[in-house]
Amino acid sequence: MESRIERLCVERGLKMTGQRRVIARVLSETGDHPDVEELYRRAAALDSRISIATVYRTVRLLEEKGILERRDFGGGRARYEPSEHGHHHHLIDVESGRVIEFEDAEHERVLAAIAARLGFDLVSHRLELFGRRRETASAPAAAEAPKGHRRAGVTR
Repeated sequence: MESRIERLCVERGLKMTGQRRVIARVLSETGDHPDVEELYRRAAALDSRISIATVYRTVRLLEEKGILERRDFGGGRARYEPSEHGHHHHLIDVESGRVIEFEDAEHERVLAAIAARLGFDLVSHRLELFGRRRETASAPAAAEAPKGHRRAGVTR
């Protein structure tokens, strides 16, 4: 069965080799934001012929075609997620590197109001928060997310 990233690759005119298909499948099935080395480990576990150079080239090509987005969450390594992942933001735990995805309607309204006040229509924005988990019993449930990420809707 063809993965969603494989479909995007075909739609955007990329030649799909067997190794690219494996990499695309791994990216489609990931629930976190892997760096290239982690992506390589996962892909090589499925096909030992895949080299790290192939993963680097494929990731760069997928980024150029708008299929993947590069994220810098600190730590010196770029991490990736599918572009079609939907609009969301990230909270990065600076101690563990865990990434929590969230949406916040109030934040969206405030940004649109700021843009309007300055005479603009907001067309895009990105929010990455970096924090350290509180050591209190009253920490929000989203802080309990497993390593990787959690998509948490924040409503007010």
